[in-house]
Amino acid sequence: MVRWDPRTLYSKIFPEPAARDRFLSSVCTLAWHAETDRGVPAEDNTAALIARHPQHEAEIRAWWERWDEMFSGAIAETESAMHALAERGVPQFALTNMAGPVWPMIPPMVPACRHLKAVVVSGDEGLIKPDAAIYHLACERAGLRPEQLLFVDDSLANINAAAELGFHVHRFEDPAALRPALEAHGLL
Repeated sequence: MVRWDPRTLYSKIFPEPAARDRFLSSVCTLAWHAETDRGVPAEDNTAALIARHPQHEAEIRAWWERWDEMFSGAIAETESAMHALAERGVPQFALTNMAGPVWPMIPPMVPACRHLKAVVVSGDEGLIKPDAAIYHLACERAGLRPEQLLFVDDSLANINAAAELGFHVHRFEDPAALRPALEAHGLL
């Protein structure tokens, strides 16, 4: 629904691409960040990382202090597809790996979020994709079985886990491919 990339922020902090990439691959890694998506409070996760890399305290703190600078707006094709699905009366749900306090920032960036009937946020649940338990929780909240749902995600691991549970799946790699996928599944 939204473009999120830590490099958007860290390009401002580390103008030299090699320094930025080194920092993001060895200090503020996606594996480190995933712990907040799993429900570890950002303050605790940040403090632990600073303890290991005190020379980068300011850069580490920027992750949460300047979180909004990692976003570069809604994905227009996704938002258009969400509006079209709503016009057809197709119920929509969200299952996101995200720290709980971050989700409230998303709907203002993506007005089409108003079409979502239920949202499962990993950080609020203490579960994270691709753990099967979070998919089961999402089905419970939607009131539907996996085979009644099309799961769209950009992570191959998440797609594979959903497919194993019986979901129809579409790997989101190109925004322009979303609408044809929805059409192929008879949703549009």
